[in-house]
Amino acid sequence: MRIREAEPADRPAVRDVARRSLDASYSLGPEAITSAIEEWYDEDRIEEILEGDDRLLLVADRDGQVVGVSESVFSGDHVGTILWLHVDPSYRGEGIGSALFDETDRVLRDRGAETIHGRVLADNVEGNTFYEDRGFERVGTGEVDIGERTYVENLYTDADEIGRDPVTDESGKTVYVDHDTHEKGSIEPFHVVYMTEDGDDRYGYFCSNCESLANAMNSMGRIECNNCGNVRKPLRWDAAYL
Repeated sequence: MRIREAEPADRPAVRDVARRSLDASYSLGPEAITSAIEEWYDEDRIEEILEGDDRLLLVADRDGQVVGVSESVFSGDHVGTILWLHVDPSYRGEGIGSALFDETDRVLRDRGAETIHGRVLADNVEGNTFYEDRGFERVGTGEVDIGERTYVENLYTDADEIGRDPVTDESGKTVYVDHDTHEKGSIEPFHVVYMTEDGDDRYGYFCSNCESLANAMNSMGRIECNNCGNVRKPLRWDAAYL
């Protein structure tokens, strides 16, 4: 088996592995899974991932057959975020997920990532355990829409320390900017902001370019700063993480 970057010819196999993985890992109905695959892994979407400088799509190739997929993004300064790690259910238990993760981690770090984040749906027990067994710490949650339902998504990081600084919003409420959790912006990163210092509830985002909390997000997860025009494109074609 070898881990390699995905090629255009892999698109049908990537969709098939992702579909089978979602079906085995989550209590999702057929319509929800079909909707997710159409949104995240259609022809244009995969082409965008393959061509994007800030995206990484690796596949686990066994004798010419794709049996695993990882999708990652550079989501901030020196931060690589693993969005999905799929392994075909027929090949689980053979170390493919670990090998795929290790190579993803290596490539992200070779490209400049100093911190690795991981996102996994909260009801995926195996997925959450996977990150915890590797020493990752759960530092927050978000939401993702699949079909017509909204699911909780856990955010993990391998950062040794989580730095959160208090700031005051326009109403005078104190919220906390997490300097170790951020998303890539067109000018400077957007840092995640939490309602409390322990990071249980997400408040929104902080634009590090103009140091403003006044940011808007549309239904596709696009963040735009109201003050300076700093923009974050969607990490996925789905709902916002607020």
